[in-house]
Amino acid sequence: VFLVMNTSNASSMRLTGVSAPIRPVHFDQRLHGTTLQQTIPTDDRHERRRQLERLQTYWQHTLRPALQAPTTATRLDLDTLEMMIIAMVNDIEVLVTYLEQSTEAKVRLLGMMQVLFLVLIAIVVSIALYDVRYNLVVPLRQLMVLAREAAQRNFKPRSQLRGSDELALLGHTFNKMSAELATSYAALEEKILLKKQELERSNQALRVMHDASRSLYGGGNDLCSSAAPMLRELEKLLNIGPIRLSLKDPFDQRTMPVLETHSRTRPEYCRDQDCHACLIDPRPLELVTNHQSQCLLLPISVGDTLLGTLEVWYPLERLNDSTRRLLTMLADQLATAVYLQRRIEEQQHVTLINERTIIARELHDSLAQSLSYLKMQVARLERMQQKEASREAQSAVFDELRNGLNSAYRQLRELLTTFRLKLEGPGLQFALHQTVEEFSQRMGTVVELDYDVPPYLLNPNEEIHVLQIVREALANIHKHAQAHWAGVTVRFADAQLLVRIEDDGIGLEDDSSPPMHYGLVIMRDRTTTLNGEMSIANRPTGGTGIEIVFTPLTARLIQQQPTPAAADSHLGTRNS
Repeated sequence: VFLVMNTSNASSMRLTGVSAPIRPVHFDQRLHGTTLQQTIPTDDRHERRRQLERLQTYWQHTLRPALQAPTTATRLDLDTLEMMIIAMVNDIEVLVTYLEQSTEAKVRLLGMMQVLFLVLIAIVVSIALYDVRYNLVVPLRQLMVLAREAAQRNFKPRSQLRGSDELALLGHTFNKMSAELATSYAALEEKILLKKQELERSNQALRVMHDASRSLYGGGNDLCSSAAPMLRELEKLLNIGPIRLSLKDPFDQRTMPVLETHSRTRPEYCRDQDCHACLIDPRPLELVTNHQSQCLLLPISVGDTLLGTLEVWYPLERLNDSTRRLLTMLADQLATAVYLQRRIEEQQHVTLINERTIIARELHDSLAQSLSYLKMQVARLERMQQKEASREAQSAVFDELRNGLNSAYRQLRELLTTFRLKLEGPGLQFALHQTVEEFSQRMGTVVELDYDVPPYLLNPNEEIHVLQIVREALANIHKHAQAHWAGVTVRFADAQLLVRIEDDGIGLEDDSSPPMHYGLVIMRDRTTTLNGEMSIANRPTGGTGIEIVFTPLTARLIQQQPTPAAADSHLGTRNS
């Protein structure tokens, strides 16, 4: 193109007669430039290479010298130059045509290559999607299924992945993990089943021990009939046995077997020959050491006091911890039962002695004194008969004997009534209700009772004294007061017991010095025994009021903060 323009400009300038400088240097540079050389093949046999060489030869040897000739050329020279330029232009057009064809071929080749690459890309993408699906998505889905099944504790599914890639390795690892988890879960389920069975046995054993506790702690003396059935049931539940219970003599510390399960003969110190608690099993077992069983020796103790031992035989395999704990609880339960039985027996003995002491004191304070008075009157009557005293004097002694016998008989009836009330009712309140009802019927009037005392506050001795004081006061009201109403108040406040007996009768002649009747003397003696104070005075509204105030033994023990031994002794007194 530049060549044509340059040649055209030169031709026109020459034709118009204008002198213009011819610049073939630029065309020469373009004709031999690198840009044009890069578009032409280097093969000398190629058509474009030969066409370019013809242009370069024609330019160098024909057209360029003609253009550089002097400007004084003729018309013919100009025509010749024009034809030469036209020939050059034609050659250039041929080269340009070759270049255009080459470019179009390259463009078509580029388009075909693009289509080919698009097809190749589609194929590669399809292959990649297939590979991703079957080598990534499907394995991941399998792994997700395995994970969900494992989360639901189903370890049977396995991964079917093969190969050495990461997912296959993960699948193999997952299979191994599932197998190990399945084994672990199976072992855990077996342990849980064993634990469940063990807990069920322990629960049943605890139920048996709880049901037997009522008979054990019931206070009976027959330990065999209450403990033997429990021990046999525990043997069946815990797969142990036989069991032997031995107790120590508290005096010489001798060990005495008192109970054996699976025994051929009765224990040496069996107290009931009609009891067959040890002889039920038709196939007795021997308490001997062998290679199939072992013996567990448990102490039967309360605190530091050893009461006996419990021998438990069991199979050779080791006892589990729960069974050992149950056997320890069994030993503690038997120890408590034996200890309570001994304490109950001791308290019964102490209670019996206390009751006998109370009865003896009551007989001494009332009936014995009356009999002593009667004995003295009989001796007086004998002396009068020896001295041949007058009939009138002897008659007076007979009257005193008659009154003494009546008083003694009355006191005996009071004592019998008091002891019957004590035995028939639970405590002082019931006995006072019975006494109030009795004197209401005897007096034919109302006798009110106001009782407000905590339970188990008074011991039996104090209850007897309070009851006798109330009965003696009501008897005096019945005999001397001519009352239409009477009231008994028994209250506990400020660590003191207040006993008040009131009536609306005729009252006392001298309020400051009440008469020293025999009944009042007994009441004062009982009050002194209780370490209390007694006061008698006329009521402002009429009648007499007797008031006794004393501190119960329980309250004094609480205030003095007793030693454990004293508190234990008092607890036994209260329980009795």
